[in-house]
Amino acid sequence: MYRLSEKAAAIDPYDPIEGIYRIRLDANESFLLPTESDREKMAQAVLDTALNRYPDPLAKEPVAAFSALYDVDPKLVTAGNGSDELISVILSTFLQKGERVLTVSPDFSMYRFYTAITENPCITLSKNDDLQIDVDQVIETIRREKIRLFIFSNPCNPTSLGLDRAAVRRLLTETEAMIVLDEAYMDFWDQSLLSEVEQYDNLIILRTASKALGLAALRLGFAVANERLTGIIRAAKSPYNVNALTQTVASIALRNPLYKEWYPELLVQSRQQLSEGFAQMAAKGYIQKLYPSCTNFVLIEVEDAPYFHRELLDFGIAVRCFGNNRLRITAGTETENKEVLSAILSIAKHRLEEQEGTL
Repeated sequence: MYRLSEKAAAIDPYDPIEGIYRIRLDANESFLLPTESDREKMAQAVLDTALNRYPDPLAKEPVAAFSALYDVDPKLVTAGNGSDELISVILSTFLQKGERVLTVSPDFSMYRFYTAITENPCITLSKNDDLQIDVDQVIETIRREKIRLFIFSNPCNPTSLGLDRAAVRRLLTETEAMIVLDEAYMDFWDQSLLSEVEQYDNLIILRTASKALGLAALRLGFAVANERLTGIIRAAKSPYNVNALTQTVASIALRNPLYKEWYPELLVQSRQQLSEGFAQMAAKGYIQKLYPSCTNFVLIEVEDAPYFHRELLDFGIAVRCFGNNRLRITAGTETENKEVLSAILSIAKHRLEEQEGTL
């Protein structure tokens, strides 16, 4: 009888919320679609795509459009089937079996998942009580544990907090580890290291078209690194990893500066609407804490987050629950924001009334 390897048997898949809900604020997606004009161009481009041919193996058109939009040299950019594929490629390529990886917690769960696939021991360092990264502790851990690769999101998913450029530069210059810097949410902040990427031989930056650019359905991500590292990533990835439809449609959006210049601001305004509402609730004791945010979502603390999560699903509203006391809520339309704020306030009031009734 065939026996599964321990690695295969132990795999737990990523667990997104399934089902149909009126309001989806659980995946940090943009509520903004491409313009009507661009959607018409995309529809025609799909019709014109040669579906009988393999796609461009280097995705030169979307890479060139991304590079122009973000002012980086296209020779430093690799396109991937979402950032997830690139994370997997980077871990499996730049690490020998058994070499150690460092992650922090809380952070994006898929980092640790892929280390299980590549059979690399993963050390997870807990963040401070305020959910910030202790840079000195990270540097000390990298040195002590002989870490070969440190991967983290900045700004962070799910905390919504960020680490400034100076702190990230310390990680790059005071350690010998490869630093994989996931800037999926950097369109909402101003501390990117994209312009400095050629200065380091141990830096790979990840970017995505799924968040501020609003192209989550296309599954398109980019790795940006110096020319030597980029050559290795390109050699290691699958030959035709980004399909022709994604390349064609995404290139249209990436060539339009509107999505980078204006859409992030609209999403930030939406997040501010949520933040203002939750700040008022925190002041009145209906929620325990609102974290400052430099992303397109907010993180709040409540008493018994799973209870709030279940009640919100009953309202037809999906958000993400983390542990016993945190909810991550994506910025939505003005109407969606009002509904989720109203629902959480209602749940909090009802819970307080129940607690008072038992006293």
